[in-house]
Amino acid sequence: MDWNENREQLLANVSALQKLSPDTVKGYLTVSGAGRKTAHMDEKMRQLISLAVAVTTRCDGCISIHSNEALKAGATREELAEALSVAVAMNAGAALVYSTRALEAFDTATGV
Repeated sequence: MDWNENREQLLANVSALQKLSPDTVKGYLTVSGAGRKTAHMDEKMRQLISLAVAVTTRCDGCISIHSNEALKAGATREELAEALSVAVAMNAGAALVYSTRALEAFDTATGV
């Protein structure tokens, strides 16, 4: 995948959506910018978290945007790798937790 081309196309598509449904994009931008107002974390940390979440939600567009923003915020490849290791752990942890829910649902269905 050409991530630069992907990012440019995504931004163009969001712009087109904004013309059709301005309140949708405005609402997203409001939610997206809310955390910045508290200033408890710096931009690099927000972008690294965004990338980890993008991986866990399998959002290529988010990966495209936030990898570029993380780079601009001064993130290193090593910091990114550490953030991604958290994403991997969370996906495995979530699968483990939800496996217990599946077992519980199965047991409930069988009357165990």
